[in-house]
Amino acid sequence: MLPALPATTRSPTRPYVIAWVFSLVFYFLAYTIRSSPAVMLPELAQAFGVSTGGVGTILGTYYNAYALAGLLAGFVLDRTGPKYAVPAGVAGLALGCLLFAIPDAAAGTSGRLVQGVGSAFAFIGAVYLASHAFSAGSLATAVGVTQCLGMLGGSVGQSAVGPLLRQGLGVHTFWLALGGANLVVGLGLLLIIPRETHPAPRATGPHDSWWEPFRVVFSNPQSYWCGLVAGLLFAPTTLFAMTWGVAFLQHDWRVSYAAATWACSMVPLGWVVGCPLLGWAADRVGRKPVLLAGAVLMLLSFAQFLLLPTWLPLAVSLFLFGLASGVAMIPYSIIKEVNPDRVKGSATGAMNFLTFGVTALVGPLFGRWFGQGLATAPDPLAHFRAAGLFWLAGMGLAILASLFLRETGRGRQPAAPVAEPAAAGSLLGVQV
Repeated sequence: MLPALPATTRSPTRPYVIAWVFSLVFYFLAYTIRSSPAVMLPELAQAFGVSTGGVGTILGTYYNAYALAGLLAGFVLDRTGPKYAVPAGVAGLALGCLLFAIPDAAAGTSGRLVQGVGSAFAFIGAVYLASHAFSAGSLATAVGVTQCLGMLGGSVGQSAVGPLLRQGLGVHTFWLALGGANLVVGLGLLLIIPRETHPAPRATGPHDSWWEPFRVVFSNPQSYWCGLVAGLLFAPTTLFAMTWGVAFLQHDWRVSYAAATWACSMVPLGWVVGCPLLGWAADRVGRKPVLLAGAVLMLLSFAQFLLLPTWLPLAVSLFLFGLASGVAMIPYSIIKEVNPDRVKGSATGAMNFLTFGVTALVGPLFGRWFGQGLATAPDPLAHFRAAGLFWLAGMGLAILASLFLRETGRGRQPAAPVAEPAAAGSLLGVQV
Protein backbone atom coordinates (compact mmCIF):
# COMPACT_ATOMS: atom_id res chain seq x y z
CA MET A 1 0.00 0.00 0.00
CA LEU A 2 1.42 3.38 -1.01
CA PRO A 3 2.11 5.83 1.81
CA ALA A 4 -0.10 8.91 2.01
CA LEU A 5 1.30 11.95 0.33
CA PRO A 6 2.25 14.86 2.55
CA ALA A 7 -0.26 17.70 2.52
CA THR A 8 2.16 19.91 0.59
CA THR A 9 2.41 17.37 -2.26
CA ARG A 10 -1.27 16.66 -2.72
CA SER A 11 -2.82 18.16 -5.77
CA PRO A 12 -2.58 21.93 -5.26
CA THR A 13 -4.93 22.57 -8.16
CA ARG A 14 -8.00 20.68 -6.92
CA PRO A 15 -9.38 23.55 -4.77
CA TYR A 16 -8.97 25.88 -7.74
CA VAL A 17 -10.80 23.44 -10.01
CA ILE A 18 -13.74 23.35 -7.60
CA ALA A 19 -13.68 27.13 -7.24
CA TRP A 20 -13.52 27.49 -11.02
CA VAL A 21 -16.65 25.34 -11.37
CA PHE A 22 -18.49 27.63 -8.94
CA SER A 23 -17.23 30.67 -10.82
CA LEU A 24 -18.91 29.26 -13.92
CA VAL A 25 -22.26 29.63 -12.14
CA PHE A 26 -21.35 33.26 -11.40
CA TYR A 27 -20.55 33.82 -15.06
CA PHE A 28 -23.75 32.04 -16.15
CA LEU A 29 -25.83 34.40 -14.03
CA ALA A 30 -23.85 37.43 -15.20
CA TYR A 31 -24.62 36.63 -18.83
CA THR A 32 -28.27 35.98 -18.05
CA ILE A 33 -28.40 39.44 -16.52
CA ARG A 34 -26.62 40.93 -19.53
CA SER A 35 -28.93 39.43 -22.17
CA SER A 36 -32.37 39.25 -20.55
CA PRO A 37 -33.28 42.97 -20.93
CA ALA A 38 -33.45 42.41 -24.70
CA VAL A 39 -36.73 40.50 -24.28
CA MET A 40 -38.33 42.99 -21.89
CA LEU A 41 -37.75 46.40 -23.51
CA PRO A 42 -41.45 47.45 -23.42
CA GLU A 43 -41.83 46.32 -19.80
CA LEU A 44 -38.69 48.17 -18.74
CA ALA A 45 -39.79 51.30 -20.60
CA GLN A 46 -43.07 51.25 -18.70
CA ALA A 47 -41.40 50.51 -15.35
CA PHE A 48 -38.80 53.27 -15.71
CA GLY A 49 -41.15 55.75 -17.35
CA VAL A 50 -38.94 56.28 -20.42
CA SER A 51 -39.06 55.52 -24.14
CA THR A 52 -37.58 52.40 -25.70
CA GLY A 53 -34.61 54.52 -26.75
CA GLY A 54 -34.25 55.64 -23.14
CA VAL A 55 -34.13 52.01 -22.05
CA GLY A 56 -31.34 51.46 -24.59
CA THR A 57 -29.39 54.31 -23.01
CA ILE A 58 -29.85 52.83 -19.53
CA LEU A 59 -28.77 49.39 -20.72
CA GLY A 60 -25.73 50.84 -22.48
CA THR A 61 -24.27 52.08 -19.20
CA TYR A 62 -23.53 48.44 -18.38
CA TYR A 63 -20.77 48.24 -20.99
CA ASN A 64 -19.08 51.46 -19.92
CA ALA A 65 -18.94 50.25 -16.32
CA TYR A 66 -17.91 46.75 -17.40
CA ALA A 67 -14.98 48.03 -19.47
CA LEU A 68 -13.59 50.28 -16.74
CA ALA A 69 -14.21 47.77 -13.94
CA GLY A 70 -12.32 45.13 -15.90
CA LEU A 71 -9.11 47.04 -15.23
CA LEU A 72 -9.92 47.22 -11.53
CA ALA A 73 -10.82 43.53 -11.37
CA GLY A 74 -7.57 42.40 -12.96
CA PHE A 75 -5.51 44.66 -10.72
CA VAL A 76 -7.29 43.50 -7.55
CA LEU A 77 -6.86 39.83 -8.47
CA ASP A 78 -3.14 40.29 -9.16
CA ARG A 79 -2.66 42.11 -5.85
CA THR A 80 -4.96 40.30 -3.44
CA GLY A 81 -5.88 37.00 -5.09
CA PRO A 82 -9.43 35.72 -5.70
CA LYS A 83 -10.49 34.83 -2.14
CA TYR A 84 -12.45 38.02 -1.49
CA ALA A 85 -12.32 39.79 -4.85
CA VAL A 86 -14.52 37.31 -6.74
CA PRO A 87 -17.24 37.05 -4.02
CA ALA A 88 -17.24 40.85 -3.83
CA GLY A 89 -17.98 40.93 -7.55
CA VAL A 90 -20.92 38.57 -7.06
CA ALA A 91 -22.23 40.78 -4.25
CA GLY A 92 -22.01 43.80 -6.55
CA LEU A 93 -23.94 41.98 -9.25
CA ALA A 94 -26.62 41.04 -6.71
CA LEU A 95 -26.91 44.67 -5.56
CA GLY A 96 -27.24 45.80 -9.16
CA CYS A 97 -30.13 43.38 -9.71
CA LEU A 98 -31.92 44.64 -6.60
CA LEU A 99 -31.53 48.26 -7.72
CA PHE A 100 -32.72 47.39 -11.22
CA ALA A 101 -35.91 46.00 -9.71
CA ILE A 102 -36.88 49.48 -8.46
CA PRO A 103 -39.34 51.14 -10.90
CA ASP A 104 -37.35 54.35 -11.28
CA ALA A 105 -35.06 55.44 -14.12
CA ALA A 106 -32.30 56.69 -11.82
CA ALA A 107 -32.35 53.44 -9.83
CA GLY A 108 -32.35 51.46 -13.07
CA THR A 109 -29.32 53.36 -14.37
CA SER A 110 -27.50 52.90 -11.06
CA GLY A 111 -28.41 49.23 -11.00
CA ARG A 112 -27.13 48.66 -14.52
CA LEU A 113 -23.87 50.42 -13.68
CA VAL A 114 -23.37 48.28 -10.58
CA GLN A 115 -24.23 45.17 -12.60
CA GLY A 116 -21.47 46.09 -15.03
CA VAL A 117 -18.95 46.51 -12.23
CA GLY A 118 -19.88 43.22 -10.57
CA SER A 119 -19.98 41.30 -13.85
CA ALA A 120 -16.43 42.39 -14.64
CA PHE A 121 -15.20 40.04 -11.93
CA ALA A 122 -17.05 37.03 -13.38
CA PHE A 123 -15.03 36.18 -16.44
CA ILE A 124 -11.74 37.61 -15.13
CA GLY A 125 -12.15 35.69 -11.89
CA ALA A 126 -13.02 32.47 -13.71
CA VAL A 127 -9.99 32.78 -16.00
CA TYR A 128 -7.75 33.59 -13.03
CA LEU A 129 -8.94 30.46 -11.23
CA ALA A 130 -8.63 28.41 -14.44
CA SER A 131 -5.02 29.57 -14.91
CA HIS A 132 -4.26 28.07 -11.46
CA ALA A 133 -6.31 24.94 -12.06
CA PHE A 134 -5.16 23.85 -15.53
CA SER A 135 -1.92 23.51 -17.47
CA ALA A 136 -0.91 25.91 -20.24
CA GLY A 137 -1.78 23.30 -22.87
CA SER A 138 -5.39 23.20 -21.66
CA LEU A 139 -5.91 26.88 -20.92
CA ALA A 140 -7.63 27.83 -24.19
CA THR A 141 -9.98 24.88 -23.74
CA ALA A 142 -10.78 25.97 -20.17
CA VAL A 143 -11.38 29.54 -21.34
CA GLY A 144 -13.68 28.17 -24.04
CA VAL A 145 -15.65 26.14 -21.51
CA THR A 146 -15.90 29.24 -19.32
CA GLN A 147 -17.35 31.31 -22.13
CA CYS A 148 -19.56 28.35 -23.06
CA LEU A 149 -21.31 28.55 -19.69
CA GLY A 150 -21.58 32.30 -19.96
CA MET A 151 -23.24 32.12 -23.34
CA LEU A 152 -25.53 29.39 -22.10
CA GLY A 153 -26.69 31.96 -19.57
CA GLY A 154 -27.08 34.45 -22.40
CA SER A 155 -29.26 32.00 -24.30
CA VAL A 156 -31.38 31.24 -21.23
CA GLY A 157 -31.70 34.99 -20.63
CA GLN A 158 -33.61 35.22 -23.90
CA SER A 159 -35.13 31.84 -24.76
CA ALA A 160 -36.43 31.09 -21.25
CA VAL A 161 -37.06 34.54 -19.80
CA GLY A 162 -39.17 35.75 -22.73
CA PRO A 163 -41.81 33.01 -22.36
CA LEU A 164 -41.82 33.43 -18.59
CA LEU A 165 -42.62 37.11 -18.97
CA ARG A 166 -45.43 36.31 -21.39
CA GLN A 167 -46.83 33.84 -18.84
CA GLY A 168 -47.10 36.54 -16.20
CA LEU A 169 -43.72 36.71 -14.46
CA GLY A 170 -43.25 40.28 -13.28
CA VAL A 171 -40.08 42.17 -14.19
CA HIS A 172 -39.75 43.24 -10.55
CA THR A 173 -39.94 39.62 -9.35
CA PHE A 174 -37.45 38.45 -11.98
CA TRP A 175 -34.74 40.89 -10.91
CA LEU A 176 -35.28 40.24 -7.22
CA ALA A 177 -34.89 36.50 -7.85
CA LEU A 178 -31.63 37.04 -9.75
CA GLY A 179 -30.31 39.19 -6.92
CA GLY A 180 -31.03 36.46 -4.41
CA ALA A 181 -29.44 33.76 -6.58
CA ASN A 182 -26.24 35.79 -6.84
CA LEU A 183 -26.04 36.23 -3.09
CA VAL A 184 -26.17 32.45 -2.65
CA VAL A 185 -23.42 31.91 -5.24
CA GLY A 186 -21.28 34.62 -3.67
CA LEU A 187 -21.47 32.94 -0.27
CA GLY A 188 -20.46 29.62 -1.81
CA LEU A 189 -17.44 31.17 -3.54
CA LEU A 190 -16.36 32.86 -0.34
CA LEU A 191 -16.27 29.49 1.41
CA ILE A 192 -14.64 27.53 -1.42
CA ILE A 193 -11.96 29.74 -3.00
CA PRO A 194 -8.55 28.91 -1.48
CA ARG A 195 -6.75 31.58 0.47
CA GLU A 196 -3.49 32.51 -1.23
CA THR A 197 -0.49 33.19 0.98
CA HIS A 198 1.61 35.00 -1.60
CA PRO A 199 -0.46 37.55 -3.50
CA ALA A 200 0.76 40.62 -1.62
CA PRO A 201 3.27 42.84 -3.46
CA ARG A 202 6.86 42.86 -2.30
CA ALA A 203 8.12 45.68 -0.14
CA THR A 204 10.84 46.65 -2.61
CA GLY A 205 11.65 45.87 -6.19
CA PRO A 206 11.00 46.99 -9.76
CA HIS A 207 7.40 45.70 -9.86
CA ASP A 208 6.00 47.34 -6.72
CA SER A 209 3.97 50.23 -8.11
CA TRP A 210 0.27 49.68 -8.60
CA TRP A 211 0.44 50.82 -12.20
CA GLU A 212 3.30 48.51 -13.18
CA PRO A 213 1.06 45.63 -14.41
CA PHE A 214 -0.90 48.05 -16.57
CA ARG A 215 2.30 49.58 -17.93
CA VAL A 216 3.47 46.12 -18.93
CA VAL A 217 0.23 45.21 -20.67
CA PHE A 218 -0.48 48.54 -22.33
CA SER A 219 3.09 49.00 -23.55
CA ASN A 220 2.73 45.80 -25.55
CA PRO A 221 1.23 46.50 -29.03
CA GLN A 222 -0.08 42.94 -29.17
CA SER A 223 -2.47 43.79 -26.33
CA TYR A 224 -4.20 46.38 -28.49
CA TRP A 225 -4.51 44.05 -31.46
CA CYS A 226 -6.06 41.42 -29.17
CA GLY A 227 -8.58 43.93 -27.81
CA LEU A 228 -9.50 45.28 -31.24
CA VAL A 229 -10.04 41.83 -32.75
CA ALA A 230 -12.08 40.53 -29.81
CA GLY A 231 -14.11 43.75 -29.59
CA LEU A 232 -15.06 43.73 -33.25
CA LEU A 233 -16.02 40.05 -33.10
CA PHE A 234 -17.94 40.44 -29.84
CA ALA A 235 -19.96 43.48 -30.93
CA PRO A 236 -22.31 41.75 -33.42
CA THR A 237 -23.28 39.15 -30.81
CA THR A 238 -23.38 41.43 -27.77
CA LEU A 239 -25.00 44.48 -29.34
CA PHE A 240 -27.03 43.04 -32.19
CA ALA A 241 -28.15 39.54 -31.20
CA MET A 242 -28.32 40.14 -27.44
CA THR A 243 -29.58 43.73 -27.37
CA TRP A 244 -31.25 44.90 -30.60
CA GLY A 245 -31.88 41.64 -32.44
CA VAL A 246 -35.37 40.83 -31.18
CA ALA A 247 -36.61 44.36 -31.89
CA PHE A 248 -35.03 44.45 -35.37
CA LEU A 249 -36.52 41.11 -36.37
CA GLN A 250 -39.93 42.17 -35.10
CA HIS A 251 -40.04 45.61 -36.74
CA ASP A 252 -38.00 45.15 -39.93
CA TRP A 253 -38.73 41.52 -40.77
CA ARG A 254 -42.18 41.36 -39.16
CA VAL A 255 -41.15 38.24 -37.24
CA SER A 256 -43.30 37.35 -34.22
CA TYR A 257 -41.95 38.02 -30.74
CA ALA A 258 -41.67 34.31 -29.95
CA ALA A 259 -39.83 33.53 -33.21
CA ALA A 260 -37.50 36.52 -32.86
CA THR A 261 -36.66 35.61 -29.27
CA TRP A 262 -35.98 31.99 -30.20
CA ALA A 263 -33.83 32.95 -33.21
CA CYS A 264 -31.68 35.45 -31.28
CA SER A 265 -31.19 32.96 -28.45
CA MET A 266 -29.50 30.68 -30.99
CA VAL A 267 -26.50 33.02 -31.14
CA PRO A 268 -25.39 32.50 -27.51
CA LEU A 269 -26.39 28.85 -27.82
CA GLY A 270 -23.97 28.61 -30.74
CA TRP A 271 -21.30 29.94 -28.42
CA VAL A 272 -22.05 27.11 -26.03
CA VAL A 273 -20.84 24.71 -28.73
CA GLY A 274 -18.31 26.94 -30.46
CA CYS A 275 -16.31 28.24 -27.50
CA PRO A 276 -15.04 24.91 -26.12
CA LEU A 277 -14.75 23.40 -29.60
CA LEU A 278 -12.75 26.28 -31.05
CA GLY A 279 -10.72 26.65 -27.85
CA TRP A 280 -9.78 22.97 -28.12
CA ALA A 281 -8.83 23.47 -31.78
CA ALA A 282 -6.74 26.53 -30.91
CA ASP A 283 -4.79 24.47 -28.34
CA ARG A 284 -4.02 21.78 -30.90
CA VAL A 285 -3.74 23.58 -34.23
CA GLY A 286 -2.64 27.07 -33.30
CA ARG A 287 -4.28 30.34 -32.29
CA LYS A 288 -4.20 32.32 -35.55
CA PRO A 289 -5.38 29.63 -38.03
CA VAL A 290 -8.44 28.85 -35.92
CA LEU A 291 -9.11 32.54 -35.24
CA LEU A 292 -8.96 33.48 -38.91
CA ALA A 293 -11.02 30.49 -40.08
CA GLY A 294 -13.70 31.13 -37.47
CA ALA A 295 -13.87 34.86 -38.22
CA VAL A 296 -14.30 34.17 -41.95
CA LEU A 297 -17.05 31.62 -41.22
CA MET A 298 -18.66 34.14 -38.90
CA LEU A 299 -18.71 36.77 -41.66
CA LEU A 300 -20.06 34.34 -44.27
CA SER A 301 -22.82 33.01 -42.02
CA PHE A 302 -23.97 36.52 -41.12
CA ALA A 303 -23.88 37.54 -44.79
CA GLN A 304 -26.09 34.55 -45.66
CA PHE A 305 -28.53 35.47 -42.88
CA LEU A 306 -28.59 39.07 -44.10
CA LEU A 307 -28.56 38.77 -47.89
CA LEU A 308 -29.81 35.24 -48.64
CA PRO A 309 -32.16 34.51 -45.73
CA THR A 310 -34.12 31.79 -47.55
CA TRP A 311 -31.11 29.50 -47.89
CA LEU A 312 -31.36 28.30 -44.28
CA PRO A 313 -33.93 28.61 -41.49
CA LEU A 314 -33.41 31.75 -39.45
CA ALA A 315 -32.55 29.87 -36.24
CA VAL A 316 -30.00 27.68 -38.05
CA SER A 317 -28.28 30.68 -39.62
CA LEU A 318 -27.94 32.45 -36.29
CA PHE A 319 -26.79 29.27 -34.55
CA LEU A 320 -23.96 28.87 -37.09
CA PHE A 321 -23.10 32.53 -36.68
CA GLY A 322 -22.92 32.11 -32.91
CA LEU A 323 -20.86 28.94 -33.20
CA ALA A 324 -18.27 30.64 -35.43
CA SER A 325 -18.17 33.76 -33.26
CA GLY A 326 -16.79 31.63 -30.43
CA VAL A 327 -13.35 32.48 -31.87
CA ALA A 328 -13.69 35.90 -30.22
CA MET A 329 -12.39 34.18 -27.07
CA ILE A 330 -9.07 33.16 -28.62
CA PRO A 331 -7.51 36.64 -28.21
CA TYR A 332 -8.16 36.24 -24.47
CA SER A 333 -5.67 33.37 -24.49
CA ILE A 334 -3.24 35.23 -26.73
CA ILE A 335 -3.07 38.34 -24.53
CA LYS A 336 -2.18 36.19 -21.53
CA GLU A 337 0.54 34.47 -23.55
CA VAL A 338 2.17 37.59 -24.99
CA ASN A 339 2.43 39.19 -21.54
CA PRO A 340 4.34 37.99 -18.45
CA ASP A 341 2.70 35.57 -16.04
CA ARG A 342 2.96 38.02 -13.16
CA VAL A 343 0.36 40.27 -14.82
CA LYS A 344 -2.08 37.58 -15.97
CA GLY A 345 -4.97 39.06 -13.99
CA SER A 346 -4.26 42.57 -15.24
CA ALA A 347 -3.87 41.25 -18.79
CA THR A 348 -7.36 39.74 -18.66
CA GLY A 349 -8.71 42.93 -17.10
CA ALA A 350 -7.06 45.02 -19.79
CA MET A 351 -8.50 42.69 -22.40
CA ASN A 352 -12.02 43.23 -21.06
CA PHE A 353 -11.38 46.98 -20.98
CA LEU A 354 -10.22 47.03 -24.59
CA THR A 355 -12.88 44.60 -25.84
CA PHE A 356 -15.82 46.31 -24.22
CA GLY A 357 -14.29 49.70 -24.87
CA VAL A 358 -14.86 48.86 -28.53
CA THR A 359 -18.40 47.80 -27.64
CA ALA A 360 -19.00 51.04 -25.72
CA LEU A 361 -17.86 53.06 -28.76
CA VAL A 362 -19.70 51.04 -31.40
CA GLY A 363 -22.97 50.71 -29.47
CA PRO A 364 -23.97 54.41 -29.47
CA LEU A 365 -23.05 54.71 -33.15
CA PHE A 366 -25.27 51.78 -34.08
CA GLY A 367 -28.09 53.10 -31.90
CA ARG A 368 -27.86 56.58 -33.41
CA TRP A 369 -27.58 55.43 -37.04
CA PHE A 370 -29.99 52.50 -37.02
CA GLY A 371 -31.73 52.06 -33.66
CA GLN A 372 -33.53 55.40 -33.61
CA GLY A 373 -35.24 54.74 -36.95
CA LEU A 374 -36.23 51.22 -36.07
CA ALA A 375 -40.00 51.73 -36.02
CA THR A 376 -40.18 54.58 -38.55
CA ALA A 377 -38.01 53.41 -41.48
CA PRO A 378 -39.94 53.78 -44.78
CA ASP A 379 -38.29 50.62 -46.15
CA PRO A 380 -37.85 48.17 -43.25
CA LEU A 381 -35.96 45.58 -45.29
CA ALA A 382 -33.45 48.17 -46.58
CA HIS A 383 -33.08 49.46 -43.03
CA PHE A 384 -32.34 45.96 -41.77
CA ARG A 385 -29.76 45.28 -44.46
CA ALA A 386 -28.02 48.61 -43.86
CA ALA A 387 -27.76 47.73 -40.17
CA GLY A 388 -26.40 44.29 -41.07
CA LEU A 389 -23.75 45.75 -43.39
CA PHE A 390 -22.53 47.78 -40.42
CA TRP A 391 -21.70 44.54 -38.61
CA LEU A 392 -20.23 42.90 -41.71
CA ALA A 393 -17.81 45.81 -42.06
CA GLY A 394 -16.72 45.34 -38.45
CA MET A 395 -16.11 41.62 -38.97
CA GLY A 396 -14.04 42.33 -42.06
CA LEU A 397 -11.92 44.79 -40.10
CA ALA A 398 -11.45 42.15 -37.38
CA ILE A 399 -10.14 39.66 -39.94
CA LEU A 400 -7.58 42.20 -41.20
CA ALA A 401 -6.50 43.06 -37.64
CA SER A 402 -6.07 39.34 -36.85
CA LEU A 403 -3.20 39.17 -39.31
CA PHE A 404 -1.13 41.36 -36.97
CA LEU A 405 -1.50 39.02 -33.98
CA ARG A 406 1.46 36.89 -32.92
CA GLU A 407 1.01 33.12 -32.98
CA THR A 408 1.39 31.80 -29.43
CA GLY A 409 0.08 28.28 -29.87
CA ARG A 410 1.47 25.21 -31.60
CA GLY A 411 2.40 27.13 -34.72
CA ARG A 412 4.60 29.68 -32.93
CA GLN A 413 8.22 30.24 -33.82
CA PRO A 414 10.67 29.35 -31.02
CA ALA A 415 11.99 32.45 -29.30
CA ALA A 416 15.11 32.99 -27.28
CA PRO A 417 14.41 33.59 -23.58
CA VAL A 418 14.79 37.09 -22.24
CA ALA A 419 15.42 38.25 -18.72
CA GLU A 420 12.60 40.77 -18.45
CA PRO A 421 9.69 40.56 -20.86
CA ALA A 422 8.04 43.74 -19.61
CA ALA A 423 7.59 45.51 -22.93
CA ALA A 424 6.30 42.86 -25.27
CA GLY A 425 6.11 39.67 -23.24
CA SER A 426 7.79 36.47 -24.36
CA LEU A 427 6.17 33.90 -22.10
CA LEU A 428 4.04 31.67 -24.27
CA GLY A 429 1.89 29.97 -21.65
CA VAL A 430 0.50 30.39 -18.20
CA GLN A 431 2.41 28.45 -15.58
CA VAL A 432 0.27 27.16 -12.74
